[in-house]
Amino acid sequence: MSDNARKTRIILHIDMDYFFAQCEEREHPELKGKAVVICVYSGRGGDTGAVSTSNYEARKLGVKAGISISRAKKLAPNAVFLPVNMELYHYMSGQMMEILKEYSDKIEQESIDEAYCDLTEKVTGFEEARMLALKLKNEIRQLVGLTCSIGIGPNKLIAKVASDYKKPDGLTVVRSEEVLHFLAPLKITDLIGVGKKTGERLNELGVKIIADMSKLSTDKLIRDFGQAKGLWLKQASQGIDDSPVEERQGTGQISRIITLKEDTKELQIILEAIDQLSEDVYMKLQSRNIEFKSISFIAISTDIKNHTKSLTLGVPARDVETIRAKIHELVKSFLLENPIPLRRVGIRVSNLVEQKGQKTLGDY
Repeated sequence: MSDNARKTRIILHIDMDYFFAQCEEREHPELKGKAVVICVYSGRGGDTGAVSTSNYEARKLGVKAGISISRAKKLAPNAVFLPVNMELYHYMSGQMMEILKEYSDKIEQESIDEAYCDLTEKVTGFEEARMLALKLKNEIRQLVGLTCSIGIGPNKLIAKVASDYKKPDGLTVVRSEEVLHFLAPLKITDLIGVGKKTGERLNELGVKIIADMSKLSTDKLIRDFGQAKGLWLKQASQGIDDSPVEERQGTGQISRIITLKEDTKELQIILEAIDQLSEDVYMKLQSRNIEFKSISFIAISTDIKNHTKSLTLGVPARDVETIRAKIHELVKSFLLENPIPLRRVGIRVSNLVEQKGQKTLGDY
C-alpha cells in the first residue's frame, strides 16, 4: 500500500476528570458541590504535607496540586480535606480500563486515570469514532459513576491535547485536515512535553502560541534546544506524531462487576452472581495467558459505599475452580462481618504474571 493510500489513524485519549476527588465524591455523595482536597500527609502530625489534587470547586479558590496543606486550608478554609485512598482509586481505574478494553485491542494505559486507544481498525472514520466515544462516556458514567474527557485525533499528540481542550466531561474530535487550525491558537504549554523551562525559552524567542512556534525554522529550534528536542518541537507544532499505541506490560488487575436484580444480603443469590463473574474473569485470564496472585471480593452497599475483602495466594493461579473457591471464601467471610444488603458485587484479580504452568486448587 502506498503512503497516499495508507489508512488514516484514529486515536482516542481518555482522561478521567479530577480523578481522585471524583472517586471520593462517588463514594460520598454528600461531597457533591463542595470543595474537596486530596492530601498526602507527611506523617509528622498536623497539616504537614502537600495537596495531591482537588476538584474544580477547590481549584477556583486557588488550591492546586503541590501546594502545602496548610496553605490550601488558608485558601479554602471550608473545603473538605481527605487523605489519598489508593485502594479506591486503583479499583475505579481498573473498572474504567476493563470497559475500555471492550472498545479496542490496542490500549496504552498512560497513568492511573488516562489511556490511549487505537480505533483505526474499529471504526470507518472520525464520525463513527465520535459516536463510539459518546457510548464509552455513557458506559463509564453508568457502570463506574464517573465522568471523563475524551479527545480523538489522527495521532497520540493530537488526541491528548484534544482531551484537555474541554473539561470536565468533554469530547473533542480533531480530524486530520483540522489539525493545524486546531493547534494554532493554543498556548505552547498545551503541548505535552513543553514544560516551564522550555516555555520560558520559547517566550524569549517571541513564541506565545503554537502558531508562533510553527513559524520557527527547524534549524533555529535545533540550535536552541538540541537535535532531538528541537526536531520534536517543530513536528509537534505541526501536529506530527508517529508514535504507536503500545500496551504496557504489568498493568496489574482484571475486574468484573454486576448489579444485582435487587438489593440483597442473601448468600446464595450473591454467590450465583459471583459464579457468573468468575467465568468472565477466567476467560479474560485465558485470553491474555496470565495468572493472578491476589483476589478480591468487591461489594457496593445500598448507600453506594465501596467495600473490598482480599487474599493473596501462595503461588499464581488462573483456573476457574480456584477463582470460584477463593471468592466464595471471601463472600462468606464478608457477609459474616458485614450482614448488609448489597447493590452491586464484583471480583478483582491482581498481581498479574505471565503464565508459567497451570495451577489448580490442589496446589494450595
